[in-house]
Amino acid sequence: MEGRKTGEFQVGSDLTPLDIRYQEFRLGLRGYAVAEVREYLARVADVQTALIEENERLRNRIRELEAELSKAREGEAELKRAVVAAERIAREIKAQAEREAELIKRETEAERQVALQELIEQMKRIRTEIEQVRNERDLFVSQFRAMLESYLASLERFKR
Repeated sequence: MEGRKTGEFQVGSDLTPLDIRYQEFRLGLRGYAVAEVREYLARVADVQTALIEENERLRNRIRELEAELSKAREGEAELKRAVVAAERIAREIKAQAEREAELIKRETEAERQVALQELIEQMKRIRTEIEQVRNERDLFVSQFRAMLESYLASLERFKR
């Protein structure tokens, strides 16, 4: 705000409480009551002092709030970086888990194939053993039959 001339002093942003308090006026023929003017100027100076102090306090508070805002923004940026890093880590963990699951699946399939192959081999051995037992049984039955027939023939001869 630019100052403007009023009488012999300038009103504006460069007017201080001391300027108001100690302002001198020329006395005219029918001038103001000097004591009232001095009292009024003292009150105006007090109000301006309070306003200047309040203004300075508010400026300090603005600086504090701007510092807090700056810290909050830094914290927000750090938090965003942390979230991005966490998302990246989560993707990596998920990808690793999927790879491990696939590996486990392949290993399980391979183990199943091995177990199945072993079972097939065991079944073949059992079939072979069963066939062998059947052959031995048939051989035994035929030998036993031959022996019985031989005994029957001997009995027939003995009977005669």
